[in-house]
Order: sequence, then structure tokens, then C-alpha cells
Amino acid sequence: MIALPPRARILVVALRRLGDVLLTTPLIRSLKQAFPDAAIEALVFAGTEGILAGNPDLAGVITVSPGTSGSLALVQVLWRRFDLAVSTQSGDRPIFLAFAAGRRRVGLVPARGGGAWWKRRVLDYPVTIDPQNHRVVELLRLANALGVEGKPELVMPAGASTEVGVPRMPYAVLHANPMYRFRRWTDAGWRALAQALVTRGLAVLVTGGPDPAERSYLDALWEPLDPPVQRLDGRLDWPQLAGLIGGATVYVGPDTSMTHLAAGTGCPTVAIYGPASPHTIGPWPLGGLSEPWAPAGVIQHRGNVWVVQNPLPCLPCEKLGCEAHYQSYSRCLDELSVHQVLAAVDQAIGPKAPKRVV
Repeated sequence: MIALPPRARILVVALRRLGDVLLTTPLIRSLKQAFPDAAIEALVFAGTEGILAGNPDLAGVITVSPGTSGSLALVQVLWRRFDLAVSTQSGDRPIFLAFAAGRRRVGLVPARGGGAWWKRRVLDYPVTIDPQNHRVVELLRLANALGVEGKPELVMPAGASTEVGVPRMPYAVLHANPMYRFRRWTDAGWRALAQALVTRGLAVLVTGGPDPAERSYLDALWEPLDPPVQRLDGRLDWPQLAGLIGGATVYVGPDTSMTHLAAGTGCPTVAIYGPASPHTIGPWPLGGLSEPWAPAGVIQHRGNVWVVQNPLPCLPCEKLGCEAHYQSYSRCLDELSVHQVLAAVDQAIGPKAPKRVV
């Protein structure tokens, strides 16, 4: 195992979106358990730090703008401040920041191209990307490169946030809106699913973000529904969401950070996937994957997670929908039936399902 000084300082660079930041927590935990007296900090994009709230393995979180403004000032602040810096990405900016921050550096590098030559020179422990690995497996290879045993467990956000009022009866949590349109299931599908869950004896709680455009979409989606769902969009922080979902009978959501969070709580989680392959970025079940997700399938089950897809011959295309842009439609999702999603939901609920309401 790599030798670090007593009370070492370690920086983990994770300049990605919310779900990706959550998927770095097994790496952070691995480092903390190997170096219990170390002070570990994470460098993340502003707006993603909430997913790390209350993480007991972290001594602090540094945020940076997604743009390049302020990069020079950041380099001056970070310069050789850490005994070890870990880049969880192979891009130019994260690797350069790891180089600036750490006296010793480990990071992912491309096999060829993409500046692989200089990245290997500035890293003490370069780890060549394996595109066939799940993201968590890939990040734990960084721990292995240091001689550290990987701990394949997500760490949920936690904190002193007030409890969320939930129904006394069993409930389901639905999260309908992903960040991008090309990952979105149909409005008719979500409404039919909510009504079916009510007939199964579950109250239906729905989550979402505070963004006005998202709230407008959720207004149009849920307001016509009878009986109405309980809306919590824009009202909860990440620790509250983790607590809410952790107590649910079932969670259903698309390919988004909330679904990764749900899987990590141990809640029975149904993930609706479209163009992306769950093989590399599927939800990480509690305790890890017993076997990798297949690139595509009708209903796949691992641990507390069920992945549902409409496996057209073109899947997984790994594209931005059928029109190759963020607001594109995705035929695989538009043609995914509520019956298939419900089949996965019924498997997830299992024998503990509430009695059917007549």
C-alpha cells in the first residue's frame, strides 16, 4: 500500500454531475478506511456538493465553477496542498488540477490520444481506462493502484435536516423528470403507473427539482391526475430525499442521479433506462453488483434494483436520443409500455406488497 505521512491530506477530484459524484463515494470510503487519520476533501462542481452532505469520510468539500474562470486562482490555492490527489476523470482539467494539488497523483488516463502521453507523465500512478467497466468498478481500480482494498458501497447524504412528513400508510416515490428530455418516459406512462400503484394500496409521492421549467413540466404531468399524488418537488434537500426514499416500499425513476441515490438507500428501485447502457452506468445496488448489468434487456434484476428497458435492436446506442440532442425523443422510451414497468414494480414490491384496494 502507498505510504502516506501521518494525518495525510487527500484530494479527490470529481468534476461531473450529481450522480457521478455520488458514485465516487465508494472510492472515498476505500481511502478513508485505508488511511483513517487522513483528512480527505472532494473537489466538485458548484451545485453538486449537496449529494456529499454529511459524508463521514470527508473533512471538506471544495467547489469550482463548471466554466474555466477562476482556474488560475484555484491552482494557486491548491498548489501542493495535498499529500495525494486523485483524479476520477481522464480529462485535461481534472488531471491538471490533481497535478497542481498533490505531491503524489493517481488518476484515470485514456489508452491513447486525448493527451495520454502528458497525463501519464504527471501522474505517479496512471490507470488506463477500461470502457467495459461499470463506473464504480473503474473508480475502485484507482484504490487498487494504490494498494488499497476497494469498498463497493455508496455513502448516502445525511445531515440535521428536519424529517419529511410522510403518509402513515406504505408509499411509493416516483421521480419522473431526468435532467434531459432524451431520458424521459411518457406522461401517459407515468400517470398510468401512479394510478396502478394506488390500486396496489400505496400512497404516491413524487419528487423533482426547484427549476421553474421542471416545475412547469411536473404541473402539466401530475395536476390532471385523479386521485392526486403528493408533490414534494423543490421542497427537499439531499439528506431528506435519502431518508424519504429509504422508507419507501418502491421507488421508480429514469436514468438520473435520484435513481442512483434510491439504489444506494437499499429501497427496492425500478430504473427506467433508454439509450444508455446500464452495463457501465446502471444503478449500483446496496452491497454492489453480484454480476454486471447486461448492456440491454427487458427486465434485469440485481440486488435491490430492477432495470427496465425496451430493448430495440439499436440499444444501447449511447446517443442523445434519436435526434442526437438533449431535447430529442427516444423511441425506446416512447414505446416502453406501462405493463412492462409494472411487471418490474410488482417484482420489486414482492410478497410484502400492501393488500389491493378494491
